[in-house]
This record gives sequence, C-alpha cells and structure tokens, in this order.
Amino acid sequence: MKNDKKSQKYTFINISLIAVIVLTWIVVYGINGLPGAYAWFALKLVFPFLGLAGILLNLILLVVFIFKKKNILNTLVGLLVSAIFALHLVLTMNLVQLPYPALVQKVEPAITVNWPLAEPTVVGWGGDSIHSNLPHVIWPSERWAYDLVMEPYNTGSTHLEDYGIWNEEVLSPVFGTVIAAYDDEADIMPGSEDVLSMEGNHVYLQMERTGTYLLLNHLKKDSVTVKVGDDVQPGDVLGRVGNSGSTSEPHLHIHHQRQNPIQTLHPILAEGLPLYFQDTDADPMPQKGTVVTRELTK
Repeated sequence: MKNDKKSQKYTFINISLIAVIVLTWIVVYGINGLPGAYAWFALKLVFPFLGLAGILLNLILLVVFIFKKKNILNTLVGLLVSAIFALHLVLTMNLVQLPYPALVQKVEPAITVNWPLAEPTVVGWGGDSIHSNLPHVIWPSERWAYDLVMEPYNTGSTHLEDYGIWNEEVLSPVFGTVIAAYDDEADIMPGSEDVLSMEGNHVYLQMERTGTYLLLNHLKKDSVTVKVGDDVQPGDVLGRVGNSGSTSEPHLHIHHQRQNPIQTLHPILAEGLPLYFQDTDADPMPQKGTVVTRELTK
C-alpha cells in the first residue's frame, strides 16, 4: 500500500511537470505579450537547468534503487521527463534557431520614427527573420531591434577610431521624454570580453504618441547630452555612438518595447514592438546589409 501511494505521487509529479511544459508553450504561442515573454524566458533559461538537475538526481536514484533492488519504473519516467526539460537547452545555445513567435502584422502599437543617424548607415542586424536579425529575434524584448554600423565595420581592429560609426551623433527619432540617461560606463576594446553591463551607456525615451518606449544603447562614455525629464523632438542630439555594454564593436542598438525599461526585472523580460523608419531611401523595416541614407525633410 505504501509503495502504491509513492508510485501515485511520482506519477502525479511527472504528469504535472509535463503539463507545465505544455502550458508554457501554449502561453508563448497563444498569448504572447508579457506572459509570453516570461514563458519564453522559462523555456530558454530555466527549464534546461531544471532538467539537467533532474537528470542528475534521477540518475543517482536509479543507481540507488538498482543496488537496493527496488522498482525503477518511476525513476525512469522521471529521467525521461527531466530529459524533456533539458532538451530546451537547444534553444538556449541556439542549436535550434527559433524566433520568438510574435507576428509583426498582429502586434500593436507599431511605430514609425525618424532615422537616428545623419550619415549613410549599414543595418548590421535588423528585420523580422532569423536570417536578417538572429541576435534579436530570439528574445521577446528585442524582437524587432536593430544594430546599426557605418563603413568601415567588422574590421577586426582593436582601435575604436577604426570603425566608421564611432563617435557619430545619435539623433532623437521621435517626440518624447527622456526617462533614463546614462553615460558613466567605459567604452571597451572591440572584440574584448570586458563587458560591464548588457545595455552600456544609453538613452531611453517614452514616446509622446504611443506612451511606449524607445531604447538606444551602447553610447560613448560622457557623450549623452540629455537628462531625465527632458522633452526631445526629432533631430535633437542625444549622445554619440560608442562601444559600451555587451558589444563586439561600435554600433547603435535601437528597439521599441511596451514596458518601461527601468521598471522591468530584467532587460529581456519585456514585450518588443515593431519599429519602422520614415524619411529614408530604404524599406520602412530595413533588413541586414541594407545601406540606409537619411533624407532631410523639406
């Protein structure tokens, strides 16, 4: 009788764990929004490590039960369930490159803004697909983010001045209010691992039109020209492009999200929103490799 109760308990636990996996995937594909962002975080950064811990625990139990000649069926089932959790490691390591499943046509509000740089710019990463925007589309908050560079780029040089976008002025793309402005972080050597933060120096704007947020990251140390509470308009100088934060070379990162970035628990725990550009010679959502020239408004 006692063994039957234990068996039922293990069965209930394993069924519950499978239900958690199924429900989490349903939230990601069926709800999106902030619940989807948290569910995606769990799939990529929680489930794999819970699974690995479960595999280790069940392997230990399996050895013990075999040694004591006990029934190992429940342990084998637990091992299988743990392996299913751990299988999500292929998402974590990008062995399976799966974009966060939000459809650009169905996510609102999308916003169209001015181009944030005056000189001809190359889209290092941008767009809606894995092929054109791999580092970003795999995360909810950066689903439609852009990394912008200028010639020369991707040179392999360790000197910041050898990159075309270094020290270029960053212009406000919108009417909005500055909610965060930071430029105390040192610029790192290109290609180094001396990362001090994910965002680096930055300016975050709450947009007047939608109340949503525009984030501009990796700015140059001591270059930010605005402060919290300032109202800005398109074309106002916000700072200069640097190489601060999690970055391999000087570039400007820009993306649009629903949640206030200074109030989220983690930068990736936010809902990214579509971002388009106007007054350029390129498509409104330019893809990787596109050269974009800003057209001055007459």
